[in-house]
Amino acid sequence: MGPALMIVAIVAIVMFTRLQRHKLNIEEQRAARGRDPEAESLRAEVRLLKDRLAVLERIATDNSSSLDRQIEALRDRDGIERR
Repeated sequence: MGPALMIVAIVAIVMFTRLQRHKLNIEEQRAARGRDPEAESLRAEVRLLKDRLAVLERIATDNSSSLDRQIEALRDRDGIERR
């Protein structure tokens, strides 16, 4: 094995090792983010907002007479009087 080939092999080994360390660091960072309580709280809030958005989309595209019935049912349920 010549000196040039030995240098190339050493550089290749060093680069491979650095790439593996970098990959491991990225995986550890992702795992750490998954356990963050604030991140979990934000995910729960996003789920809640998506559910609310789905309801609003349904209301916006629903038949108006059906919407009137749903509003009246909510008023009856909550004991709200008509104006």
